[in-house]
Formats: sequence, C-alpha cells, structure tokens
Amino acid sequence: MLRLADDQGWERFAYAGISIGGAVGLYLAAHHPDRVGCLSVVCSSARFGDPAVWRERAALVRAEGTEAMVASRPGTWFSHGFAQSPAGAALIEDLRATDRAGYAACCDVLASYDMTADLERITAPTLVVAGRDDPATPPAHARRIADAVPGASLLEIAGAAHLAGVERPEAVTAALLAHLSGTAPARPGDDASRHAAGMAVRRAVLGDAHVDRAVARTTPFTARFQDFITRYAWGEIWTGDGLDRRTRSCITLTALIAHGHDAELAMHIRAALTNGLTREEIGEVLLQSAIYCGVPAANSAFATAQRVFDEIDATPHVDSASHSGTEK
Repeated sequence: MLRLADDQGWERFAYAGISIGGAVGLYLAAHHPDRVGCLSVVCSSARFGDPAVWRERAALVRAEGTEAMVASRPGTWFSHGFAQSPAGAALIEDLRATDRAGYAACCDVLASYDMTADLERITAPTLVVAGRDDPATPPAHARRIADAVPGASLLEIAGAAHLAGVERPEAVTAALLAHLSGTAPARPGDDASRHAAGMAVRRAVLGDAHVDRAVARTTPFTARFQDFITRYAWGEIWTGDGLDRRTRSCITLTALIAHGHDAELAMHIRAALTNGLTREEIGEVLLQSAIYCGVPAANSAFATAQRVFDEIDATPHVDSASHSGTEK
C-alpha cells in the first residue's frame, strides 16, 4: 500500500478498507501515522479470533481449494437471502475463482494478526462501521476498535452482515462521505455544501427509506423546513467531529424524552441503534432520564422504546430506521 502511495505521489492519504482491508488500514494508521490522514474501517477487527481456526482454514483451502468455503460463506457474508441476488451470486463465483494459495496466505496472516495493543497509537480521524448481522466480525469487535482509538466514531448498519458495503452500499457510502467531509481541512462554507453533507449524515443515521419518504412528502409549504433541518441540524451539528454519533444519540434521546416528543423519540431510538447503541444502553439512557426528566416521561419513553423493539423483532431484516417517527 505504501509503495502504491509513493508511486502515485500521495504523501498523505485517506484510507478505507473492509474486513482484511480494514485490518491493513489499522496497521498503517498505527505504524505510519504520518501517511494516513483519515481512516475508515468497515466490518473488520483488531483480532480475528482463534489463530488455530484460521490455520485450519488455510490448510483446508490449500488441500481442497476455495470451493471448500463456498457453502459456508453466504451465511457469513450476507444476511436474509442476499446471496441469491445478482451481486451476492457474483461474489460467490469470485470466491470459487480465487487462487487457493493467496486465500490460504490471507488466512495465515489473520491467524497472527493482533492490533489490540496498538490501537491507541492511531491519530487519524477514524470511522468504524459494523454490520449488525455480521457473524465474522460482530459489532462487539467494532466497539473494541472504536473504544480504543482516540476520538473514533462508530456506526452500526442494520440489515447487513460481513459485506456491509455490498448489502447496504448507500448507507456505507453516505457514512464514508460524511466522515471524509467531516475531517476535511475546512467545514462546508456554503448552503449547498452544508445541505449535501447534512443529507449524507441524515441518510447514514436515519436510513435511506426514511429520508426518501421525507423527501417524497415534501411540499412547497414544507420545503423550506426540510432544507433548514438538513442544512442546520444535520449539516452543521451532526457532521461535527466534537462528539461521536453514539454520544449525540444519547443527548438527542434525553432531549426528546424531556420534551415529550414520543413520535420523534421512536425515530431516534432506531437511529441510536444504527449509531451503535445497544438496547441495553438505550435502556440506561431512559433510566437516567427518569432522574432528570421525571418518572412519567421515562415511563412513556420505555413504552415507546419497547414498541420500536417489538416492531424491529417482528420484521428483523428491515432497516431499523425505516419505521415510525416523524419525517425528519
């Protein structure tokens, strides 16, 4: 990677990688901080599990080829039948055609890969993206990276397994663009730039389906308000790098509870899940709000949260930000 950067004349560059590509990015950012100006790590880990498992996989592929992995990969790479889609089927065919020696060598590398002690050395602005349904590098792996890298942001993508960029390309792309714009030397200075940056974050946090509905329902009467919240709330505040999105979600939930905005609260409970909060952590926010916002307000908030969770459980493969709440 560094040789490529040198050949291209890139003294300092932004890096984004998925799975083993994300692992490469973590290593580069920790050991060559002068070269990596911005880092995005998607569905990856600082340590990919038991080394013995990876060595066994390497031996299997060397003996039988990558065809031996085809049966198990769809359930790891994709969620809810995505393997039957054209994009999923094409990736499975790519696996069949992958050189066995190269695949096995990657397994050997992952067997010895452990960046857990070096994460705190990373200084580049870092975005960590997890697929909520990823069994290979579960959200807990992303959480460990985000907790250890100073100032890192964490985003959890609903309806995605290990290849989130394939299953949810719009959400992942929006998150990457928002991260890059948020770490640019200058903040967006004009209304059009703020609107574009705000729309990217709005889609990443609330989900494409929700935002598409809001845009479709915009009328001449509501157009100025939609433009205002996209530029101001999302383009000025949510794009800021002073707080990560998990923290912003905690603050937003508390404010909505305090003012009794239950419909908006339902929307932002889904957004909080997307931003990486667990249901248990959301419960802690609601519980603490009982002290500072009042028990009746918290009681209503718990009922709203339970209703949202029940809806998600009834339709587990639907984007968590795609139901309920007002169209903001």
